[in-house]
Amino acid sequence: MFPQLPKTPLRLYIYLLRKTRLLPKEAQPYYRNYIRQNFKQHADEDDPENIKIMISTAISDMDWLLAKYSKRPPESL
Repeated sequence: MFPQLPKTPLRLYIYLLRKTRLLPKEAQPYYRNYIRQNFKQHADEDDPENIKIMISTAISDMDWLLAKYSKRPPESL
């Protein structure tokens, strides 16, 4: 069974931090800090529609980021 996507800001925060474990070790601190700062910046948001939009955007951004780092560099001849 697939895990459910986060529906609350706190669950999103935990989800994103866990996903950073899939990134290269040297990139993890940067993205953890980025996630933490954005969470603090938007902590006072209380409009449910804006929260839904931010959650879906954050999930798609993380998917893009994971795809970016999962690509292998071209092999040398």
